[in-house]
Amino acid sequence: MSQSDNAEFKHEKWSSANVFMLATIGAAVGLGNLWRFPFVAGQNGGAAFLLIYIGFVLLLGIPVMMAELAMGRRGGGSPIASMRKLSIEAGASRAWAAIGWFSILIPLVGMSYYSVVGGWSIDYVIKAALNSFAGFNGQESENTFNLVLASPWRLLFFQGLFIASGVVVVARGVGKGIAAVSKYMMPALFAILIILVLNSIFNADIARGIDFLFNPHFDKITPNVVFMAMGQAFFSLAIGVGVMLTYGAYVPTNVSLPKAAFMIALADTAVAVLAGVAIFPIVFANGLDPAGGEGLIFVTLPIAFGNMQFGYIVGVMFFVLLFFAAYSSVLGMLEPVVSFLEEHRGYSRPKMAVLAGFCSWVLGIAAVLSFNVWSDLRPMAVVPLLAEKNIFGLLDFAIANFLLPLNAMLIAIFAGWIMTRQSLLEELGVQSVILAKFLRVILRYIAPVLIFAIFYTSLT
Repeated sequence: MSQSDNAEFKHEKWSSANVFMLATIGAAVGLGNLWRFPFVAGQNGGAAFLLIYIGFVLLLGIPVMMAELAMGRRGGGSPIASMRKLSIEAGASRAWAAIGWFSILIPLVGMSYYSVVGGWSIDYVIKAALNSFAGFNGQESENTFNLVLASPWRLLFFQGLFIASGVVVVARGVGKGIAAVSKYMMPALFAILIILVLNSIFNADIARGIDFLFNPHFDKITPNVVFMAMGQAFFSLAIGVGVMLTYGAYVPTNVSLPKAAFMIALADTAVAVLAGVAIFPIVFANGLDPAGGEGLIFVTLPIAFGNMQFGYIVGVMFFVLLFFAAYSSVLGMLEPVVSFLEEHRGYSRPKMAVLAGFCSWVLGIAAVLSFNVWSDLRPMAVVPLLAEKNIFGLLDFAIANFLLPLNAMLIAIFAGWIMTRQSLLEELGVQSVILAKFLRVILRYIAPVLIFAIFYTSLT
């Protein structure tokens, strides 16, 4: 199939603005909202960090998200087809299609290791449902998690199950698949989160949890913390992943992209903050260490669930919440790849969804083995920055610290310098001259410089 044919492929559209926002919020909300953001905020200034984070979301995150969505809607196809069309329209080099290729590579590789953690969430939903955490102490909880990691077959099974569950939905299409699931799953996610917050208010140490997250410590704010807040703002909103570029292609012309971007950012931030309010009072009430990462989720919290009133119920709800957050993100990671593959004549969406899922599962085998068979393997031992990272860690670093900021920076540059001003403003529906100029300055100068700063500091 020719490149021009690719651009003419007609994709489905979202049935309404609400469905689009629910699906996109789901793609943005991920595992990082439930463990990384609350911990990073609490350890780096609390409310002071939160204020800086919100400032970057408003100043940079929303404008760049608006640009990426506008590029997607203007292009109307997969990331690659859209970027080819936009490059031709702007009279620019077709090399800008690299944004499209990055928007396929990032979710494909990202899903390969992200699905490993998604598999853990399924495993722990089952454990919680069987009340396996009852009476847990620290050593028992750590041993349980280590046993999970030590079994490559167990990890591969749950990783495959997690990807397969996403494939089934994406194979059904945008309307009958992603939209139908998001319409129910995202409200359920928020409902579970609110219930967990109420549980922490009435049954845990809410005072210490609130202090950890919201007591401002301006003395902890350093240039590095500011860069962390800025990076969190971009990465939490899934800018540069390929999701916004793809989902934007399915947005009807009557949907306001600025309003949608604001609502997506608001919901994404709310999930991260509420997650902290739900998690840390439980941790402090049980005298546990609020360590970040998988240790908090899969080692520390099961101890709390196993030794608290109603812990069985709370544990089940928490790990279902974790699964929902991971699952909605994987739907967003699958769709850019499938949207590209289905543009080629003769290949049905179900077959392409299976192909994309299988490729990601195969890529993820190396990530699975890095926790057991290849646990001592350090492929980049000669590079000081990467010397201690296993394959899983290298994949995560390559996506989060290299490809993501690079693609986000390219999107800002394309929207600010290459895409015609008229095209961008038409898609965004911006009529205010002052707002148009402000957006132009953000995309042309401020966003690329600051994203490059994130990029540089993460590699040094």
